Amino acid sequence: MKELLAKIDEITPAMIEGIKKIVQIKSVQSQPLEGKPFGEGVNQALEETLKLAESLGFEVENVDHVVGIAKYGPKREDGEYIGVLGHLDVVEELEGWKYPPYSAYEENGRIYGRGILDNKGPILSCLYALYAIKELAPKISYPIWIMFGTNEETGFADIKHFLTVRKPPKMGWTPDCKYPVVYAERGRAVYQVRAKKENKQEFDAFYQYYLEESNEHGDRLGIDVEDVEFGVMQMRNVKSYEQDDMYIAEFTLSYPASIKNEEIENRIKAKLSPYLNLLCIKNYNPVFFEKDCFLCRTLKETYEEITKEDGTPVTTTGGTYAKLMPNIVPFGPSFPGQKGIAHLPNEWMDIKDIVKNAKIYALSMLKLAKGEKDE
Repeated sequence: MKELLAKIDEITPAMIEGIKKIVQIKSVQSQPLEGKPFGEGVNQALEETLKLAESLGFEVENVDHVVGIAKYGPKREDGEYIGVLGHLDVVEELEGWKYPPYSAYEENGRIYGRGILDNKGPILSCLYALYAIKELAPKISYPIWIMFGTNEETGFADIKHFLTVRKPPKMGWTPDCKYPVVYAERGRAVYQVRAKKENKQEFDAFYQYYLEESNEHGDRLGIDVEDVEFGVMQMRNVKSYEQDDMYIAEFTLSYPASIKNEEIENRIKAKLSPYLNLLCIKNYNPVFFEKDCFLCRTLKETYEEITKEDGTPVTTTGGTYAKLMPNIVPFGPSFPGQKGIAHLPNEWMDIKDIVKNAKIYALSMLKLAKGEKDE
């Protein structure tokens, strides 16, 4: 462990330089082009990241221009691998930056830039963590793949495609949430209640009573369920609008694992008049791992070793690649108390936290890649 952590310190200047180079690429989704399904900027970030990984001595693969992979470790007949999945696409920069959003400007040990936290800095810290492992060449039982997604912010189309052509990892994480290890994510669903325009009276009555006058937990719809793991249902983004010959009410539910989406639908349908129709236009089921499983237990222990802080696994209301990619949990990069940074102007990450992340991730990869039998 000491050798590995010392190697992270040794490569820190190169790691920071590499991260800045990729942060300086504006990788917001744009017009699709041939071989560039999410636009020029996203593709540039993918290609430059794979060039960086190749320069570090990794075998790289570009999976149909939607996911890049840096690979290290033994080949296995069963094709199993440890996977770490982040993303290179970013949201729009917005207004209000004190430094240019793609400058990766450094001030007082802090780097500012769109994507430095969400998610280029963290996933590239995983790449350099794997580089430290590669340089020390310990014996491991499973190969390790660092995977660079390109459509996390706008639809997960990258992972949907990836899973049609590649198998998921045996286990791993996405560095796109918070610490300690997140063992469970709420489900997330978007619903629409629709009515033809001649049924405006029924639509308005439903919207006012069940949505406008309901509390934020959907009490009037009878869906204000809760459990000890997640707390109570959350209803957000309530809005109404017209589309062609229809009135549409739309709302998002962040739901605990104690209720299934089918039950939610049944409870809402019970409140509808014959003139109203319910559609679930998007749903991601909850993510749930046992807190004491090998994966969560290992990440908890590693977090505690490096930080000396309590690593008891937690839940999140957020949504990550773990919603689609089997066998992975959210793990980092934000430490307790670090909130309201991603997606806002002046997005930042401290260099000391990038280094701490790399140490946590390096040790975690090593432990997982050695396998449960080698604990």
